Amino acid sequence: MRPAYVRRPRAGSGGVGLDGAVTSFDYSNLSGRPPGLFLRTAGLVSRGVRDVQAQVAPYAAWWEQQNRAALTTDGPLWVVLGDSMSQGIGASAPDRGWVGALRSRLPHRVVNLSVSGGLIRDVVDRQLPALRSLEAVPDLVTVMIGSNDLFNRRQSRLLEEHAAELVRVLPDGAVVASLPQPRRAARAFNLAVVDAGRFRLAEFRDPRLRSWSGRLAADRFHPNDAGYAAMAEIMAEAVQA
Repeated sequence: MRPAYVRRPRAGSGGVGLDGAVTSFDYSNLSGRPPGLFLRTAGLVSRGVRDVQAQVAPYAAWWEQQNRAALTTDGPLWVVLGDSMSQGIGASAPDRGWVGALRSRLPHRVVNLSVSGGLIRDVVDRQLPALRSLEAVPDLVTVMIGSNDLFNRRQSRLLEEHAAELVRVLPDGAVVASLPQPRRAARAFNLAVVDAGRFRLAEFRDPRLRSWSGRLAADRFHPNDAGYAAMAEIMAEAVQA
């Protein structure tokens, strides 16, 4: 029985797998939700916000293509879970985000399941089921999630509950990025990850990330190439620990 997320491709898509079968990874890197009220409002007055948001669809399409290609090859597998930070939104190209920067230093093929606007529930309800549907067991799983939950009034109230569910279902040994925001919900998220005792923490409260001068994209929220390069250093240290 074929995994739920791997199906025969439409004409012109997919690739040739190791067994000679043509397959397509039928997973969308779009959340299917419209931008939130803050982004819609900010986009009306800020060209920088509009320009960065215009990256969402093409970057998602690029990662979908990369995912399909990765599943036609062999070698250690890295599965990425998360939100727009793992899509590379704000960088000059999708492979100039932290995932692309780290990928160039690892021998792994990458399946990136992140979605812009992603919430913890997206990882639990959608991204992890897609991971489990893969025919290959990942050698590395990274998780960068929670920032959107913090800035969503309803989700922030549920963040501790959702964090507890996340650490319950994440695979052992996953590398999880801490939330650096000085908020109680962020501290609760970080504590849940550490207390679980099954994960490696990528510490984004590192002093090297205190200053974001010259590291932000035009929307003044997402990192630019320099910001993502700094993030890749933190993730690389956790991955290699």
